[in-house]
Amino acid sequence: MKQLQVTQDRGVSTLTLDAPDNRNALSGQLVTALAEALGACATDRGVRAVVLTHTGSTFSAGADLKEPPSPYAFVALLRQLVELPKPVVARVDGHVRAGGLGLVGACDIALASAGSDFAFTEVRLGVAPAVISLPLLPRVEPRAAARYYLTGERFGAARAAEMGLVTEAADDTEGALDAALDTVLDALRKGSPQGLAESKRLTTARVLEAFDRDAEELVRRSASLFASKEARDGMTAFFERRDPAWVL
Repeated sequence: MKQLQVTQDRGVSTLTLDAPDNRNALSGQLVTALAEALGACATDRGVRAVVLTHTGSTFSAGADLKEPPSPYAFVALLRQLVELPKPVVARVDGHVRAGGLGLVGACDIALASAGSDFAFTEVRLGVAPAVISLPLLPRVEPRAAARYYLTGERFGAARAAEMGLVTEAADDTEGALDAALDTVLDALRKGSPQGLAESKRLTTARVLEAFDRDAEELVRRSASLFASKEARDGMTAFFERRDPAWVL
């Protein structure tokens, strides 16, 4: 089943996560499809910018726990978003969890509707937001990262904008998110391909330093955590819709 829709309009390629029944969870198949679509965008001279959006009420629930991608494939996808020589804009209109926040963090610009919400749920499953830290920690306010990594609490779009996770939280009027997106895309269409690519290189330099320095270690750490007994217990509890044993 196709999980990604690709459309183009006036120099903008829109990649739409389209597995709403699975809350757009990041399966190996979806990660591969995204990587292929981004590769095509990178070499298409007619593409000036990329929009990453979704169908359904969830942008992405994070890794598909039944059919997860390899940690290396997911890290490669995040780096591909950061290194793409075209600006990538996330359009978020719903729930974002765990690895889905990594996708948002890897985009250059992220716009969220007023009703969107976010959570680093890994800690409640016995794991940690390891590989998604590569694009996130260079961009997110440290105290906010510490709170939400550790508590797994949900937070809204306005808070996400305050802490640097998203660029802008749209107001709650009808059509506000797409109006904000149109404003950004109209501005990007005025940029030269070379100017956009070189400007992006400036803004992503610190993020890529994190990939170069920490990616291998964080992939190993993530794999070790997911293979642990505590994580197995946490994921079993998740699928059985009950609290894991460590909840007090």
